[in-house]
Amino acid sequence: MDTDYIILGLLILSNRTIYQLRSRIDKGLNIMYSSSTGSIQAAIKKLLNNGYIDYRDIQDNGKKKKEYYITDAGRQEFNTWINSPIDSAGIKCPELSKIYFMGFSKQKKRFENTQEYITELKNKYDSLKMICDESELFMHSNNYDNLDKEAKDIIFFQLATARFGRDLMSFAIKWYEQFLIEMRKSDE
Repeated sequence: MDTDYIILGLLILSNRTIYQLRSRIDKGLNIMYSSSTGSIQAAIKKLLNNGYIDYRDIQDNGKKKKEYYITDAGRQEFNTWINSPIDSAGIKCPELSKIYFMGFSKQKKRFENTQEYITELKNKYDSLKMICDESELFMHSNNYDNLDKEAKDIIFFQLATARFGRDLMSFAIKWYEQFLIEMRKSDE
C-alpha cells in the first residue's frame, strides 16, 4: 500500500515520532494520504510487524516518546517499490459520490456543502502554493547550489508532487465554482 511507502520515505529522510510524521504529512502530503493519527498508527504497526521500521525511546521536553526509523529491510522494500513502474490506477475522487447522489439532498444543503468544500479546497491550495513558493525560492539559493545531486533530485521530485497538488486544487476550485453556478441556474 502506498501509505506505507510514504511513511518509509519520510523515515529515510529523517527519524520521526508519530506526531512529526503527521505534521509532515499535513504539510503537503495529505493529498496522497490521510494524516489521521489512527491511520498513521495502523501503518506504523504494520511496518513494525514486517520489520521495515523500528523505534527507540527518546525524551522530548521531559516526555518519553517513540522515535521511528527505517531498517535495512525497510530501505530494501522502499527501493523495490520506488523503482517499480508507476501504478496507473488513476486519480480517485471519493467526493464525487456526493455529487452523484446530490439530487437526493436538500437544495439549501447542496449550496452550503459545495461552498464549504470550495473553501476547504482553497485552504489546501494556499498551503500547497506556499510550499511550492518556498521550495522554488530555495532552489534559487546558494544553499541549494551547495547540495549534492541526490539531495537536489529529492527536492526536485518533492516539489513536482507539491506542484501537482497545487494545480489539482486549482482545477478542482474552478470546477466546483462552475458547478455552483450551474446548480444555481438549474434551480431557477
